[in-house]
Amino acid sequence: MDGRIVMKTPLVEMDGDEMTRVLWKWIKEILIEPYVDLKTEYYDLGLPERDRTDDKVTEEAALAAKKYGVAVKCATITPNAQRVEEYKLKEMWKSPNGTIRRILDGTVFRAPIIVKGITPYVPGWKKPIVLARHAYGDIYNSVETRVSAGDSAYLVICGKDGNERSRRLIKQFGGDGIVQGVHNLDSSITSFAVSCFNYALENRLPLWFGAKDTISKTYDHRFKDIFNEIYERDYKQKFEEAGIYFMYTLIDDIVARIVRSEGGVLWACKNYDGDVMSDMVATAYGSLGMMSSVLVSPEGKYEYEAAHGTVTRHYYKYLNGEQTSTNSVATIWAWTGALAKRGELDGIPELTAFAKKLEKAVIDTIESGQMTGDLIPLFRREGITPEKLESREFLRAVASRL
Repeated sequence: MDGRIVMKTPLVEMDGDEMTRVLWKWIKEILIEPYVDLKTEYYDLGLPERDRTDDKVTEEAALAAKKYGVAVKCATITPNAQRVEEYKLKEMWKSPNGTIRRILDGTVFRAPIIVKGITPYVPGWKKPIVLARHAYGDIYNSVETRVSAGDSAYLVICGKDGNERSRRLIKQFGGDGIVQGVHNLDSSITSFAVSCFNYALENRLPLWFGAKDTISKTYDHRFKDIFNEIYERDYKQKFEEAGIYFMYTLIDDIVARIVRSEGGVLWACKNYDGDVMSDMVATAYGSLGMMSSVLVSPEGKYEYEAAHGTVTRHYYKYLNGEQTSTNSVATIWAWTGALAKRGELDGIPELTAFAKKLEKAVIDTIESGQMTGDLIPLFRREGITPEKLESREFLRAVASRL
C-alpha cells in the first residue's frame, strides 16, 4: 500500500478534445493520481477516435456508464462543416453529449461554483441559481431536411400496423426552405419532472418551470400537464411541508423573474432552453468555467462533465508552444463530483472526503488571489491583488493546499 485511497468500482472515464483534453491529463497527474489509486474504464471520445469508430465509441461509453453507474466526461467537439474539413471527417457526427443523454435519459443539473471575490454581473443574485435541463428530445434528436420550391411537407402518423392514422399539412413551399421534425416521450418528460421535484426537495429549493404552451398547444402543453399532474398527485404536500413551492409560468416570464430574483431557485428548462440559459446563467455568475454539471438518469446513473467547450483558441496557442491560462475549475468539479459519488455508492468515505477537500483547495486558491486569466477582471476583494497563473501553475497552486 502506498497510502493512496483505494477504489472498488471503476469510474467510466470519457476523454475529450483540444485544450480540455490537455487539462484532463494534467488534472489527473497533479491533483488526483498522487492521492487516489485511480481506477477507470477509459473511452476516448476525442473527435479522431469517434470518426475512426463511426461514433460507436460514444455509444459504448454511454452503455458503460449505465453498467457502472458513475461517469466523468471531458469536453468534446460537436463538429460543424468547418470541423469536418479541419479533421477530414467521414461525416458530421452528432453531439456526443446528445448521444449519451439519449441513452441515459435523465436531467442535467447545472449550478454555479460560488467564490468570494467574484460578483455576479446581475447584482441582485445573492444565491446560486441551479438550472435543470431536460436531456432528451427536441432539436437534439430531430430529423430535418431542405426542401425545394413547390414541395409540400406533411406531419404523418402511422400506427403499429403501418397504416396511416393522421396527416397534417405543415407547409406548401412557394420557395426553397427547410423543415424539421422534433419529438418527445411522456416517459422522459415524467422522469424529468420527478428528478426536478426530488432535487428541489433534497436541496430545499423552490422549483420554477416555464414553457410556451400558449403557442405550442400540444407539445409544450404536454410538459405543463405532466409537471402539474405529478406535482398535485405526489409532491404538493411534501413541498408544503418543506416550505418550498412549485410554479409554472411562460418561459419569457420565468426569464424576467430570474433576472429580478436573488437566486436560490431550481429553474427547470426544456432541452433547448436549458442549453442556452445554462450558458447565460454561468456567464452572469462569472464564467462558463465556474459551473458544475451532472446528468442524472431515472435509474440513478450519474455522468459528470464540464459545462463548456474545448477552448480551441488556447489549444492552438498550446500547440505553438505558448503558455495558456485556461480555467480548469469546471473540469476539476467533474472529477470531484464523480469521485464523491463513487465514494458514496461504494462506502468509501475517505474518497468522498478527498473530493470535497479538493474542491475547497480550488476555492481557497482563487479566494487567495491566485487564478486563471479569465477570472482576473471579475475578481474584487479588498486587500488582495489577483495573480494570473498559467494553466499548470494554477493546478500546482491547488495541489499545494491538499
